[in-house]
Amino acid sequence: MGQRSTVWPLVYINLDRDVQRRERMEALLSGLPFPYSRLSGVLWSELSPQEQVRLYSPSLNAKQFFRPLVDGEKGCYASHLRACEHLLASDWPAIVVLEDDVALADRFCEIITALQNLGNEGWDLIKLYSRPDERPRARQALTGDWDWIIYQRVPSMSNGYVLSRAGARKLLNRRIPFARPVDVDVRYWWECDLRVYGVLPSIVTMAPSSEDSSIWVGGRPHRRWGERLRRWSLQADYSLRNAWYGARQSFPVS
Repeated sequence: MGQRSTVWPLVYINLDRDVQRRERMEALLSGLPFPYSRLSGVLWSELSPQEQVRLYSPSLNAKQFFRPLVDGEKGCYASHLRACEHLLASDWPAIVVLEDDVALADRFCEIITALQNLGNEGWDLIKLYSRPDERPRARQALTGDWDWIIYQRVPSMSNGYVLSRAGARKLLNRRIPFARPVDVDVRYWWECDLRVYGVLPSIVTMAPSSEDSSIWVGGRPHRRWGERLRRWSLQADYSLRNAWYGARQSFPVS
C-alpha cells in the first residue's frame, strides 16, 4: 500500500444485519477528522464447522472459564480477531477499534492525537474505556485532564481501544483457539505478553443502543451454583496472578 501512514484510522465492527447501528456510527464518525471504515462483524452461525473448530476450543474453555461461550460471544471474539487481521493486511502502524454501540467523549479527537504523539512502540493495546472509580497502578499526564495509565485490574469491555501491529500479532498467535470472552481474555494480558494501557477518564462509553445486545439474544442465562463456584475460584486465581505480574509493569521508555 505504499509508504506506511502515521495516522491511526478508525474501524468499527458491525454485523451486516444491524443496519440502524451502522447508520448511527456512520453519522457519528463522519464528523471526525480521521479516516474510518466499517468492518463486517462475524455471525458465528454463518462460519463453517471447520472454521468454528479452528477458532474456539470447548476443552480449553472448560479449563479457563466457568461456562461455555454462547454464539454471540464467539462471534464477537472472532470479529475482534478479524480487526487484527485487518490491521496486519494494511500498512498502518495501529488502528482504533470501536464496537457499534459506543458513544465518544467531546474531546475524543484530541485524546487520540495525544496518544499518537506517544509513538507506536512499547505498547500493544490502549483501552479507551475506564471505570468511573478507576484507581490506576500508575499514571502519566497525557493532555488536559486526561492521563495515560497502567491499570490495577484491566477492565472488561472491548468497546474501544487502540491496537498496535505487535498487539495484533500476539492476539492472532496466542488466542487462536480462544476459550473466554474477548474482553476477559485481554484481562489475562500476561498469558501472551500483551502490553495493555488505558486512558483516564474514559473517552469511549456505551450508547443507549447498547441496551439491545447483539450478543445476549433473549437475555443472559441464569448462573447455576456450580458455575458460580467455578467463577469465584477463577476470580481468586486471577487476582493472585494479576497482582504478581502487575507489580512488574511499567511505562515504555521513550
